Amino acid sequence: MSHPLRLAVMQPYFLPYIGYFQLIAAADLFVVYDNIKYTKKGWINRNRMLQNGTDAVFTLPLQQASDYLNVVERELAAEFDRNKLLQKIKGAYLRAPHFSSTYPLLEEIIRNRSNNLFEYILYSITRTCEHMGIATAIRKSSEISIDHSLKSQDKVLAICAALGADTYVNPIGGTELYSRETFEEHGIALQFLKTLPHEYPQLGNAFVPALSILDVLMFNSVDEIRERMLGNFEMI
Repeated sequence: MSHPLRLAVMQPYFLPYIGYFQLIAAADLFVVYDNIKYTKKGWINRNRMLQNGTDAVFTLPLQQASDYLNVVERELAAEFDRNKLLQKIKGAYLRAPHFSSTYPLLEEIIRNRSNNLFEYILYSITRTCEHMGIATAIRKSSEISIDHSLKSQDKVLAICAALGADTYVNPIGGTELYSRETFEEHGIALQFLKTLPHEYPQLGNAFVPALSILDVLMFNSVDEIRERMLGNFEMI
């Protein structure tokens, strides 16, 4: 008898917010899209951190290329200054209580010499999971034997079928994209993960929510994150 399999599938994002890691931790298997179109206006290669009491965007600059390329076909810009990004983070978080335990992780992630956008981001995700003790297996979408021309819900259903998933978990923002009835017709339970509010001190400033996981790590110990934050969600 096969074991139940709870699956989540997401685009790659660079150092995303806590909800992304809640989703990984809640799944038995996490699939990251590598063969999906890169979108300029999304959050694949940028995120937000705390700087002088407010949110500031940090970005991975990319080589100029066609707008029709997949994420795995995009490259970081030759002029990407890894030290400059690290110095920006250091300047913003040097006084944070868990700077000394978090900065080495960020150094390892940001100094990664890969120039492939997907591989660079995937490494950041897997290393952050290791740091927080999240043991969920992670796979690339292109390695799964499906019709990769499928889109949206049809593609997710194909991935679920190929991997034998009986439950699919998606962030709450996808409620308009997926039909519970359609999933049930395929023998798959559909669940939505809703991250609950969780405030923590940020150097005495008014709390700024939904920042990069680097902010969470700077202000909370790994034990606190595991005990209070990774499970701080509703499953709908």
